[in-house]
Amino acid sequence: MLLLKLICLLAVANGAPVLARKFLGDRCAWPLDGGLRFVDGRPLFGASKTVRGVLMSVLLSTATAPLLGLPVGAGALAGALAMIGDLLSSFAKRRLGFVASQRATGLDQIPESLLPLMGCRYFFVLDLEEIALGTAMFCVGEIVLSRLLYRLKLRERPY
Repeated sequence: MLLLKLICLLAVANGAPVLARKFLGDRCAWPLDGGLRFVDGRPLFGASKTVRGVLMSVLLSTATAPLLGLPVGAGALAGALAMIGDLLSSFAKRRLGFVASQRATGLDQIPESLLPLMGCRYFFVLDLEEIALGTAMFCVGEIVLSRLLYRLKLRERPY
């Protein structure tokens, strides 16, 4: 049951930036990297990674945690680590030549679920098998859910 609650929390943390973009449009969508480029000449993260997205992720996951019966701190930590994982993924994708929002199955899901689950070991007793299972469950769920969100017109792309 705990693992399912954590997966729900990860869904909120990772879905918050998508929902913020849908409902707020370009308002407060300042690029987190400020347009900086890495030594390879490519964007550090890309314009789709915004201050608004990170803030909404942390705020919504923090607010959602008690609704799931989880500590507020676990929600804040999960949201922050999900966004760090997402930024690491974006950084890697830019280095590999992927454009912003281009699909990279696995690279898009693993860091943003693995890091928060590892961080949640501070609050809960999670063994490595549970963390691996949670990461796998999130990966599959994110792929399925993103298609549903696309059909509901909440996502711009079906992935």
